[in-house]
Amino acid sequence: MSIESNKRLNRRKFVALTGGAVIASGILAACGDATNTSAPATTAPAATTAAAPAATTAASTTAAATTAAAATTAASATTAAAATTAAAGTTAAAATTAASATTAASATTAAASGQAFQTDFAAVGPELADAMAGKLKGKTVTLIHGITAADEVTKFTKCFEDFQAKTGITVKLNAGGNDALTVIATKVSAGTIDDIVNFPQPGSLGLYVGQGKVTDLTKVINQDWMKKVYNQGFIDTATLPDQNGKKILAGVFQRINFKSAVWYPKKAFDAAGYKVPTTWDEQQALMDQIVKDGDTPWAFGIESGGATGWPATDWLEDLMLRTTSLENYDKWTTGVMPFTDPVVKNAMQKMTDIFFNDKYVYGGRKTIVTTNFGNAGTPMFTNPPKAWLLKQGNFITTFFEQNTPGLKAGVDYDFYYLPPIDPQYGKPVLFAGDLFGLFNDKPESRAVIQFLTTYESIQPWIKAGGGGAISPHKNANLADYTSELDRKTAQAILQATSARFDGSDLMPAAVGSGSEWKGMTDYFSGTANLDQALATMQAGWNNVKK
Repeated sequence: MSIESNKRLNRRKFVALTGGAVIASGILAACGDATNTSAPATTAPAATTAAAPAATTAASTTAAATTAAAATTAASATTAAAATTAAAGTTAAAATTAASATTAASATTAAASGQAFQTDFAAVGPELADAMAGKLKGKTVTLIHGITAADEVTKFTKCFEDFQAKTGITVKLNAGGNDALTVIATKVSAGTIDDIVNFPQPGSLGLYVGQGKVTDLTKVINQDWMKKVYNQGFIDTATLPDQNGKKILAGVFQRINFKSAVWYPKKAFDAAGYKVPTTWDEQQALMDQIVKDGDTPWAFGIESGGATGWPATDWLEDLMLRTTSLENYDKWTTGVMPFTDPVVKNAMQKMTDIFFNDKYVYGGRKTIVTTNFGNAGTPMFTNPPKAWLLKQGNFITTFFEQNTPGLKAGVDYDFYYLPPIDPQYGKPVLFAGDLFGLFNDKPESRAVIQFLTTYESIQPWIKAGGGGAISPHKNANLADYTSELDRKTAQAILQATSARFDGSDLMPAAVGSGSEWKGMTDYFSGTANLDQALATMQAGWNNVKK
């Protein structure tokens, strides 16, 4: 099962695990059942060559498309044991290769970032500098994660091989599998939690921050380094309130995925003479031209089994970022600004203007709720296309190629960045991704979490190819990406003026994967008007704020 699948399903599991006590600062869900508490451990081999893109190939099999039961079955087919086997096959002999690859790559910079620098480990933190000098040799650091796909576990394992070879620190990876959230909760209660914990969403980390279990990373990582290597949005997202309500830097992002993408059938698009829009006026003009040519511009579907409605929440989040301030976005995701506020209603109206106009959406409004999100883009690849545009995260290409075998990225399909609406809000990006929290504060665990803020920590995964893992680091080397699409995705992130995490995943589950999904479904199905739908979305907060 993909990581995005786990996220969507396990948001509901989180509510059950916590008795409904969810936090307003963020949403729940790393991974979650309750059976496999003895997850196999993998010691990252002490060497490496490259590795591959993404833990966030994630959304590719979305939780959504199938029912929870089917998704769980699918996930269990890929075992953590396979990752252990794959990892064991890597030999220490490759350490020199990995080291030289890391050096070369960090010296080359992403053209879009304008940040040409090589990682100075001493600038990240003193423990990482000591580790690279061999002063922590022989130490062991444990890290628990919820990655289940064997190839992704293998790639994640490779990310630590060069680090181990250079430092002599053993990084022991413990796979929580599909039950990672339960495993983490059990370990925290027993006092046996791993040194570092990998979460796919801020909310599940936020639960433990609120319990005082997580180390404030402002005391661990040089904050000048953080500002140098990350867009401020990534820092803001990982800043969460502790048990006293004080906001602390609770985690760091190693890899992310990109949601502000509009996909289109490139070959047919180019042949039709259409041009990629860079402003909202140009976006509107493209839509109208497609209609004039006798077609419908947008493909859209929000059916996703028990998670029906979530694709519409991504649209709302991107439109919020383009029509109001980051401050308002943050107020909205934390419940300070209600869904019924005119600011939110304005963003919803933008979406309404597109999808309630049957000439703009394939099949008309009536099909949106019954069209599965993974199949929504299929009409773009008929000859001629029946639809031309689909906004979705970068995971969706898996569905394109599954549903229409033979498609080639960059030839048959491509994407463009969803254009800004109001220039005063710049070029924001909507993202999701994995972040890491420090639970056991020791010199060696400090060194590892400091390492996770560097591009070198994700570079092997990216260089292995296969798509999915995108670096959030400003000094990411675009040349390391093995596909043009991943390279374009990384460039869009580097060129962004701001970044915000998926809003529904920042809200408590009662809202973000409860009332908001329901309100969206009611609205698009026609059983509620806009005011009623927004009131339904807001009602979820009644179960959170008492």
